[in-house]
Amino acid sequence: MSRKLPAAIRATPFGVLPDGREVTTFRVEGPGGMVMVVTDFGATITSLMVPGAGGRYRDVVLGYEDLQGYVNDSSYLGAAIGRYGNRIRSGRFALDGRTYVLGKNDNLNHLHGGHAGFNKVLWHAEPLDDNGRHGIRFSYVSPDGDGGYPGELTVHMTYVIERDHRLTIDYLATTTAPTPVNLTHHSYFNLAGSDDTVLGHEVMIAADAFTPVDSELIPTGEIRDVTGTPFDFREPVAIGERITEENEQIAYGGGYDHNFVLRGRDDGLRHAATVRDPASGWSMDLLTTEPGLQFYSGNFLDGSQVGKRGRVYQRHAGFCLEPQHYPDSPNRPEFPSTILRPGQTYRSQTVFRFSTDGA
Repeated sequence: MSRKLPAAIRATPFGVLPDGREVTTFRVEGPGGMVMVVTDFGATITSLMVPGAGGRYRDVVLGYEDLQGYVNDSSYLGAAIGRYGNRIRSGRFALDGRTYVLGKNDNLNHLHGGHAGFNKVLWHAEPLDDNGRHGIRFSYVSPDGDGGYPGELTVHMTYVIERDHRLTIDYLATTTAPTPVNLTHHSYFNLAGSDDTVLGHEVMIAADAFTPVDSELIPTGEIRDVTGTPFDFREPVAIGERITEENEQIAYGGGYDHNFVLRGRDDGLRHAATVRDPASGWSMDLLTTEPGLQFYSGNFLDGSQVGKRGRVYQRHAGFCLEPQHYPDSPNRPEFPSTILRPGQTYRSQTVFRFSTDGA
């Protein structure tokens, strides 16, 4: 870091990549006491310490103790996701009369940017200290042809800790050629901050419909009403309450791994979901400008991930809420478009707000 850091931000060496580049973590303390630790490798949040009543703190995200854990990670713990969050069928799409072939890293499909997505690159990091907003602005230039995508894509992701225990993520991107863009964030949350699973966490999602998938977790193109299904989260429901029901969609995902069609997608930043852990009284509200929200119940965590404090991450150890455009949109013209063209600017915002016992 070439210039002096603000008092609220502290940089620490985190290790060295195989090619010799140094990796850094940044500890960012917000005005309300919430503390984020984020690394420039993958623009990854490694820790999110949320303060509560009586001075209690808890780390509400899963992560690893050291850099090697993130280098080896295949579950996207805490990472920035791009160029395209979620799946693209057969790792290919057609755009303006040309077919583009992407890397296949999810059986025969493309997932989260491929084998070397934004979670595996070293980002340029700059501290932000502006009127009580403390954070890090990450920048990366993805070259033309990166992962098979057209156009040079310049990306900025800004992570800010604000008052009221808010983490705000702002996304901005421009391109030199038409290309799909679908950026998101992939923290696994556990509001208990413990070894317990999240099956007891109660979820509310502001969605009247979801996008069903086939056996490869690719949307079929249908927009299905949630009424009468295990996907009706319009009122709070425990994650584990219906996750074992006999349902084709639940069977395909091994639990929840589906995109929800949010209400009011053209209304700017709006409330999309609330998750509450009844045992601890901790809650998380999510607001987003995106039209969709991927709810993932940690179905593919299998005990092979050993995380912070030696914790073994078993199935359902954490949940993800990933604001996004719909999966496979480049192959689904009926879905909201993810195509960014030269002269346009991609903008998106997500806010996570934490509270305890109504605080």
